[in-house]
Amino acid sequence: MRSFELGERFSSIFVARNSLLHLHDDGDFAACFECVRRHLTPNGVFIFDIFNPRIDALARPPELRVRVAQIEHPERGRVTVESTCDYDEASQVNRATRYFSSAGDPDYIQLALDLRCVFPQELPQMLAANGFELEARYGDLDRSSFESASARQICICRAS
Repeated sequence: MRSFELGERFSSIFVARNSLLHLHDDGDFAACFECVRRHLTPNGVFIFDIFNPRIDALARPPELRVRVAQIEHPERGRVTVESTCDYDEASQVNRATRYFSSAGDPDYIQLALDLRCVFPQELPQMLAANGFELEARYGDLDRSSFESASARQICICRAS
């Protein structure tokens, strides 16, 4: 997502489900935003959603596992998903581990999930530094207002 050439331009580009947060430093974001700008039509929109960082979650002890989901699996039955949180303040990257457990098979999958945190006040500046203007920000896909308690930042941007 930092280096692509599709040979055409689009009226909208959507990056879903925290995918931008796999970019961990400003150089990665700059490269991605440049590619997106290059692929947008002159009045095109760039839409993405990222989580709204919660300080209480980021401040948890790294060894503390918290249940984040329970899902029904067709073969395993009820699967519990737990997560740890090991936040590095200097890089703003949370190095989490997700643990998937089912009855009789604890931690049958362990996945590392390293995501950059982009805080609400930082976001417009990051976009402006990379040639975008934040046109609208919502707290969820239903276009509810973005507030401190919003779990997500749904962003609609245009090249500036």
